[in-house]
Amino acid sequence: MNDWHDAESRAERAQQLSESKRWAEALCELDAALEINASNSSWLAQRGFLLDQLERFEDAIASYEKALVNEPDDRDLLLAQGIDCARIGRFSAGLRCFHRLIELYPDFEPAYCYRIMVHAELGQHDQAEEAFYLAQQLDENCPHCYFHMGNSLADRGKFDRALYCWNRVQQLDPSYDDVKGQMARAYRAMGDMAKAETHYRSAVRSDPGDTDVLYEMGDLLAEIGNVEGAMTKFRQVIELDPDQADAHFALAQLQLANDDAEAALRGMERTRVLDPAYAGVDLHIGSAYLKLGRHADAEKSLRKAIEAEPTNKEGLLLLGNCQLWLRRPTAAAEQFRRVIAIDDNVPSAHHNLGVCCFLSGDYSGGILHCRRALELKPDYILAVVKTTLAYQKLGRFKDARAMIDYGLSVEPDNTLLAQLRDGLWRARVRRITDKLFGWWPFSGRFRAGS
Repeated sequence: MNDWHDAESRAERAQQLSESKRWAEALCELDAALEINASNSSWLAQRGFLLDQLERFEDAIASYEKALVNEPDDRDLLLAQGIDCARIGRFSAGLRCFHRLIELYPDFEPAYCYRIMVHAELGQHDQAEEAFYLAQQLDENCPHCYFHMGNSLADRGKFDRALYCWNRVQQLDPSYDDVKGQMARAYRAMGDMAKAETHYRSAVRSDPGDTDVLYEMGDLLAEIGNVEGAMTKFRQVIELDPDQADAHFALAQLQLANDDAEAALRGMERTRVLDPAYAGVDLHIGSAYLKLGRHADAEKSLRKAIEAEPTNKEGLLLLGNCQLWLRRPTAAAEQFRRVIAIDDNVPSAHHNLGVCCFLSGDYSGGILHCRRALELKPDYILAVVKTTLAYQKLGRFKDARAMIDYGLSVEPDNTLLAQLRDGLWRARVRRITDKLFGWWPFSGRFRAGS
């Protein structure tokens, strides 16, 4: 008799703790009660509710199933079980719960409402619309129906209709979770970045702890060029969730682009600790090492990146540049040729391969690649400069002058091209002098005595 009394006391205590939202403590008390009376359906149902609050949905489903053994037609238990099945992606199981509800209670609107959500998740949008219109006949002012219908429409790219549904949600329930975030995503997909930003800001005000929305807003701000704003959002995500690898990676990318290579390197290394298989980490670590002048470390990281993704053009270009810094033009040339084999329309690959040719003494080959770079990128001044110097080396001064004139037509105020133009006559004289002394019988003696 004392055990049964103790179980009742524990269950009552669990209810009191639950009302104070002390979910974990309430669950401990209820589990103690269930150890004494494991078949109490109401306690099992309450346990499922507590597990829902703790986001332990698998365990909650198990509790609801045990409760349904004694109460197989309980409307609330079937609904809770169906919703939790949908939450963890067991959509077919969820649908079975909702169909059972409709068989038992054909006028129970939530059974139709949550069918919209499940059909939308399964890509069964016609069935989702059918469930929506059936639900509307029972309750035309259900915000959940409009929310789920909006999601179904957005999945099909029907953003105007989706926004209508979500606006209706706001009219019916201004505090409805995630509707502002969904509207922000829709506006972004439509290319209306200003409205997307406005709705993201509104979503953040409604729930400052929603790291998903904060991250998406940071991503949007980065896309529209508000780098400082984006970095602030990513830092906020990291403060709230230090183990969010995406935020560490995104922040490090912006730091790298802003030439803060030390901070970027720390962020990328933290990302790799959190997720060793995170795509692009080795590439960006290599890029950071390259900016820091740590070329040997950069080469190791970039080689790992290329091993993981052999056709990554950015990685191949960076590895080639790194090998140029290490004064290995033959190895670097191999990387640039691989880029060109993948895509012949990359100006920097042709330019850098041209540089490798020049360093190897192949001036004609280098000129061909630099000129190809200029075809692809007519304002590529570095290619103009390198080609000019190669023409001078070959004694093709008319071609060198034509190249300088072309470069100055693109950038009239370019000081380096102006210097090349002004020094062209000296290069010509040196070339003539070298030729003269090259065959002069006493050239060695004259040079020695000069």
